[in-house]
Amino acid sequence: MKNELEKYQEKTFEDIKHLDEFGNEYWEARELMTTLGYTKWDNFKKVIDKAKISCKISENKVEDCFADVGKPIISGKGKKELIEDYQLSRYACYLIVQNADPRKKNIALGQTYFAVQTRKMELTEKEYSKLSEDEKRLYRRRQTKDGNKILYKIAKEKGVKNFDRFTNAGYKGLYNGETANDIAKRKGLRYREDILDNMGSAELGANIFRITQTEALLEKQKEASEIKATSTHYKVGKAIRETMKKLGSTMPEDLPTPDKSIRELEKERLKEIEIK
Repeated sequence: MKNELEKYQEKTFEDIKHLDEFGNEYWEARELMTTLGYTKWDNFKKVIDKAKISCKISENKVEDCFADVGKPIISGKGKKELIEDYQLSRYACYLIVQNADPRKKNIALGQTYFAVQTRKMELTEKEYSKLSEDEKRLYRRRQTKDGNKILYKIAKEKGVKNFDRFTNAGYKGLYNGETANDIAKRKGLRYREDILDNMGSAELGANIFRITQTEALLEKQKEASEIKATSTHYKVGKAIRETMKKLGSTMPEDLPTPDKSIRELEKERLKEIEIK
C-alpha cells in the first residue's frame, strides 16, 4: 500500500485536470480511464453509463456533468477518425469511481480523492469554522493552487510573458514591497521551497483574495498589455493590504510561519491512511 500511496502523492488526479477557456475544471474520460487502471474503453464506458444513471437519480443534469465530446485520432491506415470521449466534472468523476471495479488498485485512491475534494468544494462557512488550523490550511492551499491556475491562464491571455515579474507585483503590493524571494528568506525557507506551503490559514486567505480579485479585474481588461496586467496585480495586493490595515488586522509579513509545511501535513495524512 505504501508504494501506491507514494505514487499517488507524486502523480495525483490533479495532474490530469484541465481548465476550459472560462476557467472551469474538467477531466477527460480516456485519461481518467488510464489513471484508474482500465485498459479497454468498452469496459470503462459501462462504468460511465452506470455513473450517468446515478447522476440522473440525484437530479443533476447528466449533460452538464458528462459532456459528450469527440477526439480525433489517426487510425493504423492513416485515416482520421473520431473516437468517443467525455469532459467530466468533478462530481462526474466522483460518481465514476464509486461505480468502478473495487478490485483495481487505483480505485480506492480515486474514491478517497474525489470524495474528499468534492466535499471540500461544498464546505459551508459553519463547516469551515469547525476545521482545525491544519485542515483550514490544506483547504485554502488547494484554493490558491486552483486560483493561480486560472489567474495565470487569464494573465497569459492579457499579454503577460514575464510571470515572475507579474507574480512579484502582487506580493509587493500585499507585503509592503517584498518579493517572493524576500518572503521566503524572511520565513527561513530552503531554496525553491514554496512560500504558500508555509503560510497559515489567515495569510493564505489574504492571498486567495489577492488572486481572485486580480482575476476578476483582468477579465475586464480589454487589451493585451503585460504592463497593465502587472500593474493591476500590484494595485490589488496594495488595496488588500490597506484594507487589512484599516480593519486593524495583522499585516501579512507579521503573521507567524507554521511549524509544518503543507507538504509535511500531506505526508502525515498519507501515513494515517496507510495505517488504516
